[in-house]
Amino acid sequence: MLTFKNFNIADWFSFYRIAAAPFLLILLWLHMQEFFTWMLLISYSTDMIDGYLARKFKITSPRGSQLDSIGDQITFSIGLIGLLVFEFDFIKENYILILIAFTPYLIQMLIAFKKYGKATSFHTYLAKLSAFVQAFFILYSLFFGPNYFLFYFMIILGLIETIEEIILISMFDKWVSDVKGIYWALKDKRRLTNK
Repeated sequence: MLTFKNFNIADWFSFYRIAAAPFLLILLWLHMQEFFTWMLLISYSTDMIDGYLARKFKITSPRGSQLDSIGDQITFSIGLIGLLVFEFDFIKENYILILIAFTPYLIQMLIAFKKYGKATSFHTYLAKLSAFVQAFFILYSLFFGPNYFLFYFMIILGLIETIEEIILISMFDKWVSDVKGIYWALKDKRRLTNK
């Protein structure tokens, strides 16, 4: 039986992001943009903290990696909803480009669920950079208004990262976590034992 004492400190930061989601949604519903944005910033910050702690104390695990990914996806989704609520005109003007960028991500998720029964948790360097740029764009937009340079950069980087994820899915027959990128996947013994 799994108990809460089996979770480490990095896991608890991931739990925070998941637990904060309903409160963020309430702030959205109440149209409290400034408070929502500061709370979203805290949620994004916990993502950096849990990754740092997991590496520093060598407490990484497949369960923690998956928990981190769930927290990331929830926080990112709420950030997008925040943009939709508070920057609706910007979203409306750019919805075609957003759909073009978001469709490969959905395809990647469907491929992962079909192959592994769950989302990937590769945590590549490119995925970390893309997540940082996405968080920065969302927070910048909510604090100051959308910036088109950041928007285009985020879209391009997100597409490249999604392509990398699809390639990695094709390389690993079984679900694995913490693959730094395609170069490292080619040398990963887990890939060789998956065949």
